[in-house]
Formats: sequence, C-alpha cells, structure tokens
Amino acid sequence: MSSPAFRAGKAAIAFILVTAMLDVVAMGIVIPVLPTLIEQFSGSNARAGVMNGIFIALWALMQFVASPIIGSLSDRFGRRPVILLSTVGLAADYVLMALAPNLWWLAVGRLVAGVTSASFSAAFAYMADITAPENRARGYGLIGAAFSAGFVAGPLLGGVLGEWSPRAPFWVAAGLSAVSFAYGAFILPESLPPERRMAFSWRRANPLGALRLLRTHAELTGLAMVNFLLYFAHHVFSAVFVLYAGYRFGWTAWQVGMLLAMVGVLDMAVQGLLVGPITKRLGDRRTMVFGLSMGAVGIACMGLAPNGWLFALTVLPNALWGVAMPTLQSLMTQHVSESEQGQLQGANTSVGSIAGVLSPLFFGSVYAASVGPDALLPHPGSAFLIAALVLLSGAVFGARVTRRAAQAATVSPG
Repeated sequence: MSSPAFRAGKAAIAFILVTAMLDVVAMGIVIPVLPTLIEQFSGSNARAGVMNGIFIALWALMQFVASPIIGSLSDRFGRRPVILLSTVGLAADYVLMALAPNLWWLAVGRLVAGVTSASFSAAFAYMADITAPENRARGYGLIGAAFSAGFVAGPLLGGVLGEWSPRAPFWVAAGLSAVSFAYGAFILPESLPPERRMAFSWRRANPLGALRLLRTHAELTGLAMVNFLLYFAHHVFSAVFVLYAGYRFGWTAWQVGMLLAMVGVLDMAVQGLLVGPITKRLGDRRTMVFGLSMGAVGIACMGLAPNGWLFALTVLPNALWGVAMPTLQSLMTQHVSESEQGQLQGANTSVGSIAGVLSPLFFGSVYAASVGPDALLPHPGSAFLIAALVLLSGAVFGARVTRRAAQAATVSPG
C-alpha cells in the first residue's frame, strides 16, 4: 500500500535521476571533441594540452564559487526553480559553445558551464528533502548510478557525433538540457515547503562562508576532510589514466574508452544495486570505510599491474569504491538541519572543486616525474600508488571520526 505522498516522492526521485543522467550525458558528450576544438583554435597540439588543463581548472574554480551560492538559493527559494533555471542556463551555454568563434568565447562557455553545473548541489538537497535519513545513502547511490550511466553514454555518443563535426555534440547537449528543462517544468514538484526555508545570506553563500558550516560539528569537519581526500584521489583518473595506459601498455584511445565505459557500467551497478543492501547490513559508517578501503586496493593494483589484462581487471575491486560516496553524503546530512541541506551540498561541491583544481596539477607533476629516461620517481605507476595512500588515509581517518562520534552517542544521556 502506497500513500499519495509516497507516490509523489517516487515521481520526484525519478525526475531527479533522469535530470541528473541527462545533464551528465550532456557534459560527457563534449569530452571527446572539446580538446579537438581547442586545438583548432589554439593552432598546436602542445598548446591545446595546456589550454585544456586551464579549462578544467576554470570549470572547477567556478564550481567552487557557485555551488554554495546555488545551494543557499535553493534553501531560500526552493529546489525546483534553482534546478530548472540551471538546466535552461546549461542549454544556452552549450549553444554558446557550439557557436563560439574563437578560444576566448569557448573559455567563457566553460566558465558558464561551471556555474550551471553547480545545480547538482540542489539535486542532492532535493534527494535529502524527499527521503528519510535511513534511506538517504540508497538515494544518493541512485544519483551516483545516474551519473555513471550518463558518463557511459555521453562520451560514446560524443565520439560518434564528433566523427561528423566537432560542434555537433554541443548542439545535441543543448537539446538534451532543453528536454530536461521541459520535463522538469511539467513534472517536478517542489520538495522544500516554505516553513522549512532559510533566509539567504552572503555570509553563508560565499565559498568560505559555506565551508563554515562544515566546522559546526566535529564529525562533520572530519567527514569533510574525508570527502576532500576522496575527491583528491579520484582525480588521478582525469590527470594520468589515459597517458599511463598508453605509455605502460600501449593502449589506444579506443581501448581506454572501452575500459572507462566498463568502469562506468560497474559503478552504475554498484551504486544502483549494492549500496542499499550493503548499508542495510553494515550501516553507513562501515560501508563508507569498506568502500574507501576497496578503492585504495583497486588503485594500488592499477599502479602495480604488470600487464594490460591485469590492469583491466583492477576495475573490479575499484568499483566497490562506489559505495563510499553515498554513505559519506548520508552521514554528513545527519549533522545539519533540514533547512541547511542545500548549503551542505554546496559546501561539499566546493570541497570537491578545491580538490579538482589541486589534484590534477599534483598528479600530473607526479606522473611527469615518474616516466621517461630521466624519471625522478622509481615507478611509472607512482601516481596511482600515492592516490591509493591518500584514499587509505581517508578510510582510516573516517573510521576514527565516526567511531569517536558513535562512542560519544552511546554515553550521552537520553
């Protein structure tokens, strides 16, 4: 037997998942062609590599600035208008990039994309609004599965469209974002009632102000650090994965793309199917530590794999890393009020954006120092080994923080 409220909740969850997938597909579509377009404008492959790195940093920087603002705006005006405006803004931005006449206009497009993509903080807050605390890990796992589905479909579709024209994927991405907006305009109900909204404040909405929320509780601060370490380790993939596979095993772009697609499929299965049962059996805390530990094992094996087949098989233990993020998010939501969920998700996205700016620069430098005849580091997989240590430290630190909080809760009165 299902109540009307429950049915409405299911419809809202379906919308959030569809919107998240469409948005990620739209972002993923341009991945195979954006470097090509940058190269056309910049005139050389070497300069295109530098500019592409700058574009990634600009996108992450705008995420850092915009995410807490968008999260706080959703706490004030509701999730629905923020999500819809961000979606239509993303569609307009892809049109801008499809028509960009030079590199500078393309850079403007990436800056705008960083702002409009920050609406994910409102989507996570929406999920917190419509799910009970004990079910949030599963809800966040479903969003993670939708992200993974988008990252599988997007680059594959973009590669096909890019064979026709490097600008075609931008037009299709704009169309998908427009479809997402139209779908939400007719389907999406508001999840945050007026009595639970919070007045907008620049003190909380600016990036540094939003981060203050993460210092309001000792466990929340510790979990924020775990979140940073998780994101920092994860960016080893965007920084060196493709380069390492080609250098060490002679893999082509097609082989790397297929492996990344397999990673996305496994991640989608783990977050969509396993998060709920595992958290029901182990609880959020143990599931988070388990996921971080398995991720550390998987990344370490990537760095140590002696051949391409074993390198490919490392995605199996690494996929279980996918249970860590939703349970980490769930644990963090339990330490803020319902009216602060948007601000929390904005702060979390800002933490991830800081890692997104710093981590690729760090791991790119490590990789450069570990390959070639003049390598300073003894192993070409050093970046993966360091990332594994970072993730393992996150698991140890997260276990200590949550264990201390659990012990404090058992001895407190009432």
